[in-house]
Amino acid sequence: MKKCAVAARLVLEDGSEYGGWSFGKPRSQAGEVVFTTGMTGYPQALTDPSFRGQILVSTYPLQGNYGVPVKPKTAEPFFDEHGIPIHFESDRIQAAGFVVAEACNEPSHFASGCSLSTWLDKNDVPGIYGIDTRALTIRLREHGVMHGKILVDGSRDVTIDSGLVVHPVADVSPREPQFYTASVAGATRDVMRIALIDCGVKANILRWLLNHDVELIRLPWNHDLSGIEYDGIFLSNGPGDPKACGKTIATMRRAFERGKPIFGICLGVQIMALAAGADTYKLPYGHRGQNQPCIDTETKRCYITSQNHGYAVRGDTLPKAWEPWFVNANDNTIEGIKASKAPFSAVQFHPEGCPGPRDTEFLIERFLEQVREAKNQ
Repeated sequence: MKKCAVAARLVLEDGSEYGGWSFGKPRSQAGEVVFTTGMTGYPQALTDPSFRGQILVSTYPLQGNYGVPVKPKTAEPFFDEHGIPIHFESDRIQAAGFVVAEACNEPSHFASGCSLSTWLDKNDVPGIYGIDTRALTIRLREHGVMHGKILVDGSRDVTIDSGLVVHPVADVSPREPQFYTASVAGATRDVMRIALIDCGVKANILRWLLNHDVELIRLPWNHDLSGIEYDGIFLSNGPGDPKACGKTIATMRRAFERGKPIFGICLGVQIMALAAGADTYKLPYGHRGQNQPCIDTETKRCYITSQNHGYAVRGDTLPKAWEPWFVNANDNTIEGIKASKAPFSAVQFHPEGCPGPRDTEFLIERFLEQVREAKNQ
């Protein structure tokens, strides 16, 4: 990208500053500064509800080279027959800002409707390029994630704490229940009904489930399950501290008593662990990217997974009825848990991987098979 006339700085709470150039919306913005190690997939990452209120740093130096798959004139997303975004993980950019080493302003891809900078600008999201993002990543690894702010010359200054999102899950969860029917051609009459508790679900989870023989009841994060008929529960991903989701935790405790299959992803594993009586903690800098290695404790096989989370389950607090299922090969954090004698399980990574590998899609298949067996008993 040709250097524009507007200079910008990224300022961290420890006082360190990184100078660069503004792209996207030329305005200042604060947020929690985190990094992702993905080489590609910026349209999906930026629209991932799990990044709500965070300034995202890309460790891969070049971003924007294939543009953004939107409607050319309006930069609006495309939607499928269910009203779900086709190319994104939600209907808008969720990140508070984007930090890159180099931003390509002349994308080359047949599906591109506009440049990354134009897309950010139309979504009121600032970006900064021209800084050493790898040095920045090293600082975040050594000191842990920090709050920070993008300051654009000529724009109104903001305080570092102004980007704090008090309850990000409440921001990204739907206000009312939504209903979806299976989109599979020739779906059977014996359709499974899944209650999906939406704490910030990624659109590809919805797409994946609706491509199978299921009927979805998409519920707000704080919705009570009493009076709702379902065959299984899917507990979604989402942003922030799982302990802020007290109503969801209480809902899971009651759901355990019913004994129907439950599967959780990302924030879902943390909420399920808290409902079971375990504890969670904040990681120093989290796991974000599409190249996180996870080991299945049963088979010892290692899978490369897509992840986006800043909290984890404290393994030594799991009750006897629960056990670790996956662990991270890099730092041995818990990446999955399951109940010993009940059809309850959850993983920290994204089996539907978008962006990223889908080597563990079989885990969702496993959950649906548990639902099918329980329904037919």
